[in-house]
Amino acid sequence: MTSKATNVAEYIASLPEDRSIAMEKLRKTIKKNLPKGFEEFMSYGMIGYVVPHKTYPNGYHCDPKLPLPFMNIASQKNFIALYHMGMYADSKLLDWFNTEYPKHSKGKLDMGKSCVRFKKMEDIPYELIAQLVSKMSPQDWIKRYEEMLNKK
Repeated sequence: MTSKATNVAEYIASLPEDRSIAMEKLRKTIKKNLPKGFEEFMSYGMIGYVVPHKTYPNGYHCDPKLPLPFMNIASQKNFIALYHMGMYADSKLLDWFNTEYPKHSKGKLDMGKSCVRFKKMEDIPYELIAQLVSKMSPQDWIKRYEEMLNKK
């Protein structure tokens, strides 16, 4: 489910109360712990965290007019999703997350390539997410992103 909201406040205001509370807490957790240099940005109908063009002028290879995406959060039909490209691109970071998750959540990890799904709002491991988002700087992400592009 993508939103037509043009800004973050509008996006959160459009959600049901239980989702808006969880999304706002998730957003605050991310913003408090995300390394300097990333910017919050509505992208793909979700709240996104990107490397801006002033830091990475090349932008996203699929559409260079867009800043380089790093992470998104979204309220989907049946869950809240955290999309973290760093885990998709860095197997060590993914292994760390998989190891730490059971220490922070009673629920089973529901994860795709870069998407972690939370079906119960009370199961969102905010402390673990705070640690996760602090582990990769914009410069680290750019380096990893370019390594992936050069492999193709």
